[in-house]
Amino acid sequence: MLEIRGLNVAHGGSQVLWDVSLEVPEGGVVCLMGRNGVGKTTLLKTIMGLLPARSGSIILDGVDLGALRPEERAACGIGYVPQGREIFPNLTVSENLRVGFLGRPKAAGNGRAAQTDIEQIFDLFPKLRQLLSRKGGVLSGGEQQQLAIARVLLARPKLLLMDEPTEGIQPNVIQQIEGAIQRIKQRGIAVLLVEQYLEFAWRLADSYAIMRKGAIVSSGATADLRHDAVRQHLTV
Repeated sequence: MLEIRGLNVAHGGSQVLWDVSLEVPEGGVVCLMGRNGVGKTTLLKTIMGLLPARSGSIILDGVDLGALRPEERAACGIGYVPQGREIFPNLTVSENLRVGFLGRPKAAGNGRAAQTDIEQIFDLFPKLRQLLSRKGGVLSGGEQQQLAIARVLLARPKLLLMDEPTEGIQPNVIQQIEGAIQRIKQRGIAVLLVEQYLEFAWRLADSYAIMRKGAIVSSGATADLRHDAVRQHLTV
């Protein structure tokens, strides 16, 4: 699905990512962990095309994304739920959801197919049905996170990039988001998850990668990961 090889990224002359290589298989969940400021968000933004790579390759289903703009990468099947959610605060929930349709592949169709997708969204996040006329800016943090995930899913991505989806979220909403990701995974959608809530990550992820100072320092199957080892990398 996603193959990253030898990725190097710099900001204003300072290198942030160093020779990063990572794979996310179809239907797999990979959790990217590390302390704040080690380059996790930079990696997601580079995959999405929001930041340029100095060198290396990003390949999705055999397509080299290096020369593609963010909207072209979205059309190739990448969905991005950023840290902070970035919904449109002055649009209603219904209007925010309609924005998701703009990124749909042509083969996805409209009309009945779109309505089916909306119903699937309400199945994942039932509360959104009750909030359709409410402005995005007045929603709680958990409601905004559900809306952000729902909006991206309406574009029918192959790969979902999620940056700290549990940050500032109440426990009951975290459970809903966890359940949604489990069901997303069953649809064959790959997920690259940046997360510091370790128990959440362990329950969801098939494999992990730990970043330190812009480089991957450890990776493997989550089942083989010792809690004390990852906490050593996350403790300030």
